[in-house]
Amino acid sequence: MKYLTLFLIMFFMLDACQNNSENTNKIDKNKEQIVFTKEGKLTVTDSEGQTKAVFDVEFARDDYERETGLMYRESMQDNQAMLFIFDDEKPRYFWMKNTYIPLDIIYIDAGKKIVKIIKNTKPLDEMTLPSIRPAKYVLERKAGLSDAYGFKESDKVAWQTIYRD
Repeated sequence: MKYLTLFLIMFFMLDACQNNSENTNKIDKNKEQIVFTKEGKLTVTDSEGQTKAVFDVEFARDDYERETGLMYRESMQDNQAMLFIFDDEKPRYFWMKNTYIPLDIIYIDAGKKIVKIIKNTKPLDEMTLPSIRPAKYVLERKAGLSDAYGFKESDKVAWQTIYRD
């Protein structure tokens, strides 16, 4: 009986290792397939309505897209951004788990005003990066571009979706 128990434990451990290996392979395959998809244009303006920047934007609208975000991507062009759209406005917490690109994370309230900018995030860091104030949208951009364009809290954002057949 003792040997049977030992055998069963070893069998389940081996099975768990194989399943973990299969999951890792699936993640690696997914990583290779993730490419930027232009779904709209996003504009950042100052408090007087002067345009500071215009970006191609990819939207993260559902739970899967929001949870995945820019994870596993190895590059991003200066003219690209990802906009996370939530159903409600509340304090948000992002992190850089499985994210290889340093980013600027820009929290935006329901009125589409920037309420917090976290600059030059550290890739792969699992520390939470809070919005402090309620946010309904979050914009992720390549690190350093918030400073390059002079983004600041109180700037406004607007976007339009590009529909494809």
